[in-house]
Amino acid sequence: MSGIFGVVSKGDCSNALFLGTDYHSHLGTQYGGLAVRSGGKISKRIHNISRSQFKSKFFDDIEEMKGNAGIGVISGKYAQPLIFQSKLGLFAICTNGLIENEDKLISELIGEGAFFNELANGTTNATELVAKLICQGDSIVDGIHHMSKKIEGSISLLLLNKDGVYAARDRHGHTPLVIGEGKDTWAIASESCSFPNLSLKTKKFLGPGEIVLLTENGFKSLKGDGKLNRICAFLWIYTGFPTSSYEGINTELVRENCGRALARNDDVEADLVAGVPDSGIAHAIGYAMESEFPYRRPLVKYTPGYGRSYTPPSQEIRDQIAFMKLIPSVDVIKGNRIILCEDSIVRGTQLKNFTLKKLFDSGAKEVHVRPACPPLMFPCKFNISTRTKEELVARRAIKAIEGRDIEDVSEYLNPNSEKYKKMVEWIERDIGATSLKYQRLDDMVKAIGLPKEKLCLYCWTGGCY
Repeated sequence: MSGIFGVVSKGDCSNALFLGTDYHSHLGTQYGGLAVRSGGKISKRIHNISRSQFKSKFFDDIEEMKGNAGIGVISGKYAQPLIFQSKLGLFAICTNGLIENEDKLISELIGEGAFFNELANGTTNATELVAKLICQGDSIVDGIHHMSKKIEGSISLLLLNKDGVYAARDRHGHTPLVIGEGKDTWAIASESCSFPNLSLKTKKFLGPGEIVLLTENGFKSLKGDGKLNRICAFLWIYTGFPTSSYEGINTELVRENCGRALARNDDVEADLVAGVPDSGIAHAIGYAMESEFPYRRPLVKYTPGYGRSYTPPSQEIRDQIAFMKLIPSVDVIKGNRIILCEDSIVRGTQLKNFTLKKLFDSGAKEVHVRPACPPLMFPCKFNISTRTKEELVARRAIKAIEGRDIEDVSEYLNPNSEKYKKMVEWIERDIGATSLKYQRLDDMVKAIGLPKEKLCLYCWTGGCY
């Protein structure tokens, strides 16, 4: 996954661009990039941020990148933004999403005589593919519309040129984009949490497939909303920042609602409620408010040096971060029965090998794990998150129960079925929890507050489209 931020100002935009992009650092760990327009030129900087923070890499660069319009990105996989000179003129572009039919589209373009420059470890940069598809159109807007029809998956983007900053949300509305307004400044972002400290106020959430142009005088919608809106529900459960809102719904409040729902459906006795930092905290607060068990912090994240263990592409790096970032508070843990709220269980290895082990090694009497969403069953088709079925602990449980991989897992999706019960019991034993109880899908949807048909639930159901 990635986070994108764009800004246009009547004065210099570089400081707002730097800070606004930095506020997307929770969405990616591989590359950070900025592009700024000054006169008829566009300059860019890209740095690898896998071993250091975005702000430390770009602190000096931004002093040299002056202009009144720019785009920035925190990227989970590809080095971007990229700059192109084309029949549509000079432009810079950054993207967020996943192209499922990427190989097919690349082969078609190469067959037509195109070539690709941006290769990393033999892999084509998807942002370059998006740019080449856009350049098949007669204009920027026509090209974006053409690209969105050609791809399978989901791409939202920002494009910087002489006109200003074009922003396009993917046609299904899977990833969010929101416009912010300030004094002499207009911004567009994946995350609305980037606005308050820049004195920007939320003005508009883009609709699915909508294309807008931001200039120093405001914004103009160039293509209207699409009919189908399926925003990723996981934004509220895990990936989004607590102070961000999507479709006008605040993330922190949704997580509290999830925790309350977990508590209402639970009957376990405990001495305290805790959340796995950081994204499990609000779920735990909601659980504590509903259950009236005290909220305490048996595990504290060492924030300055360690980011999210879900986003890095390497399992080795994910495990290292998971082990190092959480420090147990033995005096809080010892002898207590703990309800541990987690946003989700993806692979299960970190919860098993690091989180639960630290709690039990520190003297926890019981640890009852309560994920805020149902078991993840399908790799995401619309963004770069879970990559394969084999990574998912629920799929490993099903394989162990069935003795083989099976295609039809519908019985395991029903929380009232015996097979679902056996799957949860297997995962409970595998991770070493005293008990394990997942959130039900309908309760999660109710906690978000949007109709089910307006949410992408693919990673839980496999069939939202």
